[in-house]
Amino acid sequence: MRTRRGVCYPRPRSDVETPDFMGCRKRQRLSPETDFFDVLPDDIVVSILSKLSSTARCPSDFINVLITCKRFNSLAVNSVVLSKASPKMFAVKAKNWCESAHRFLKSCADAGNVEACYTLGMIRFYCLQNRGSGASLMAKAAISSHAPALYSLAVIQFNGSGGSKNDKDLRAGVALCARASFLGHIDALRELGHCLQDGYGVRQNIAEGRRFLVQANARELAAVLSSAAASNINTHSWLTWSPHPLPQVSQRQPAVPGCPLLSDFGCNVPAPEAHPASKFLAEWFDARGGMPGPGLRLCSHAGCGRPETRKHEFRRCSVCGVVNYCSRACQALDWKLRHKTECAPVERWLDEEADGGDGNGAVDGNDEVNAVS
Repeated sequence: MRTRRGVCYPRPRSDVETPDFMGCRKRQRLSPETDFFDVLPDDIVVSILSKLSSTARCPSDFINVLITCKRFNSLAVNSVVLSKASPKMFAVKAKNWCESAHRFLKSCADAGNVEACYTLGMIRFYCLQNRGSGASLMAKAAISSHAPALYSLAVIQFNGSGGSKNDKDLRAGVALCARASFLGHIDALRELGHCLQDGYGVRQNIAEGRRFLVQANARELAAVLSSAAASNINTHSWLTWSPHPLPQVSQRQPAVPGCPLLSDFGCNVPAPEAHPASKFLAEWFDARGGMPGPGLRLCSHAGCGRPETRKHEFRRCSVCGVVNYCSRACQALDWKLRHKTECAPVERWLDEEADGGDGNGAVDGNDEVNAVS
């Protein structure tokens, strides 16, 4: 072959061996029907799916990937992908609960996902009434320093949930709350602060308890403001003084959500979003008329959803006796959010059940919840 100037290209010598990477072989072309995803290694696809599962904002973000193709369907259930799933990926609606959703949460829990362990543990313990399995899953998450699981186990210890009144272990509840507080859990900080102020399960220390309550307020404000900054929300109206209570449309849900305790400092910021497990519990029992069982009650704080596991397990308000709470933290939140405008002193209220029960009802004077002034 000649060039434009008439010079011939040198011919390769037959006695010299040409390396493979300098060979004159033509580049292999892919057929038009070839899918480029088919030539990607599985490790790369799993890495992409792991990133998707960790940033999913709802279950449908991940489910839509499963139904895309057979390869995605098989690789999306890889243990690496399931172990990194975000908490919002487990935000299953109570009305959509089915055996397949149960199996999916179980697979994520088996893969080591602590959020799945906690969510499935709460559902099994309170909704499916499988106390042993639910507590074991929450303990598995707590071992991995999952703060909500530590706090939930503390509430179980404080109330003796799943057993009798004699099964309450106040010291264990305080220890679990202290661990969750160290990890920055806001409700645990409030619970520990009230325990120290009241001398409940720990030696009374009013000054230290107040310090924990102030720290809980500060952490709540920081969390809300940081989430607002990430969403480009104007926070100027939040930091204004509002002496009037927030209006409400129902007993359990306020019309305009506001931060309940920060109102003490003149701030009206949106309340933090409830955990998907708490939302599931609230939806589960609301669909059943708000009654977890004969003679059983739900925690009156709208963002909780925990039910009683025996009669008179939760503490009632010592003033009106209408509302009841699973913890002092829920009582303090609901007092500022709603109950402060509703609580009215009445004559000494009596138990609805003549037998008095075995829990924390009116017959147990030391277990009542005092109204916060």
